[in-house]
Amino acid sequence: MVPLSFKEITARLKTIDFPSFDVVIGIGTGGVPAATMVAYHLNAELYVMTMNYRDEKNTPLYDSPQMLSKPNWQLGGKHILLVDDVSVSGKTMNAALEILKGYEVKTCAMKGKADFVLFPEIKDCVKWPWKP
Repeated sequence: MVPLSFKEITARLKTIDFPSFDVVIGIGTGGVPAATMVAYHLNAELYVMTMNYRDEKNTPLYDSPQMLSKPNWQLGGKHILLVDDVSVSGKTMNAALEILKGYEVKTCAMKGKADFVLFPEIKDCVKWPWKP
């Protein structure tokens, strides 16, 4: 397991050449701390899309990610960055993108696959600083 600190994540955020985004949407629950850091870094609004797919031991609970509450956001004309902590299979990110279909959305993950990946070199599990 690879431990990462807030300091390391913040330093890596400063190396990414992000375009301008109006809104950062964090996929909850795992992506909320990551999205909070990214939104602060980009000086963008932060929204949370609460979805559930895996339990605390990373075992899938459902056949596909489930939306737990339907947001009523006004996103027309806004540049959106969708953030999750990990996007390996892409199932949760793709389910969230399907909900945001029709909007201009880019993706960001701390590790895995996305338009912007902070730690593409990490292939192992990560000990995130926000998880006990």
